[in-house]
Amino acid sequence: AAEEPEEQSLPSEEPHEKSQPEAPASEALPARAELGELRVSSVTPSSVQLHWTGPEGSFDSFTLQYRDAQGQPQALPIDGGSRWVTVPGLSPSHRYRFHRHGLGGRKKTVLVATEAVTAAAEPEEPPLPSEEPQHKKPQTEPPASEAPLMRAVLGELRVSSVTPSSVQLHWTVPEGSFDSFTLQYRDAQGQPQALPIDGGSRWVTVPGLSPSRRYRFHLYGLSGRKKIDHVSTEAVTGDEEEEQKHEKLQTEMPPSAVPMVQAVLGELRVSSVTPSSVQLHWTVPKGSFDSFTLQYRDAQGQPQALPIDGGSSSVTVP
Repeated sequence: AAEEPEEQSLPSEEPHEKSQPEAPASEALPARAELGELRVSSVTPSSVQLHWTGPEGSFDSFTLQYRDAQGQPQALPIDGGSRWVTVPGLSPSHRYRFHRHGLGGRKKTVLVATEAVTAAAEPEEPPLPSEEPQHKKPQTEPPASEAPLMRAVLGELRVSSVTPSSVQLHWTVPEGSFDSFTLQYRDAQGQPQALPIDGGSRWVTVPGLSPSRRYRFHLYGLSGRKKIDHVSTEAVTGDEEEEQKHEKLQTEMPPSAVPMVQAVLGELRVSSVTPSSVQLHWTVPKGSFDSFTLQYRDAQGQPQALPIDGGSSSVTVP
């Protein structure tokens, strides 16, 4: 609640944005230099990917602030070691202004800002490959004369795990490399969605899905802005009742089963909070886990489950 007033008066509302962070010259200059320039890496009709530079360890965390298409302030917490972030859930052909704050102990926060316009809804989005399976392969296969240039190849797209509200996907790149990926699918209302993914990633979690529903996902590998290869898969989200039965069964495990569990979770702590999100952090003092699942209930009391990679030690719940 303490951050609400700051959210309501985003620097984007003021014409002289540069003069907003008033601090003595001795503090402002080095802090601004540490933040580095905020740049737009890519845009889609529903998202913007931002990138920045700066020395490691300059800040404990960042906060990205912007206003959505309805003018409501939003704040997205980001880990201090990150160098890029994807902002999803945006509207097509809309201008957004983003402000990034660096947060570090008692350091005075200084912001940098940039603007981005989301792409127009592309005509190619409505006819997703799932609707024309018999014609998709010929459309993406290039002439024989071009084939030798396209060395990057996508492996199989697999479903790692599902919950009633999300799907986790995994893939490989057996040959070459891609600059980035784009995951396309249709939501429960039939609207096309596109999720940009960093070229070094090999898995992604798709949140905000509906229970017991079949989704078809299409992963594109891009070189620059050109789509080089694509793979597809289907997944059915989990059933809420089955999920609850499984949770109950886990809590009723006999004590005899406990000594067999070698991996141990440390304390779950709150790293940071905003009016619309919470960042959590944890440790694994003993052993290792294949994956994690974070469960909670939303503001409407509906159960939510967020799958997390086993190598992670923090997560932001938006």
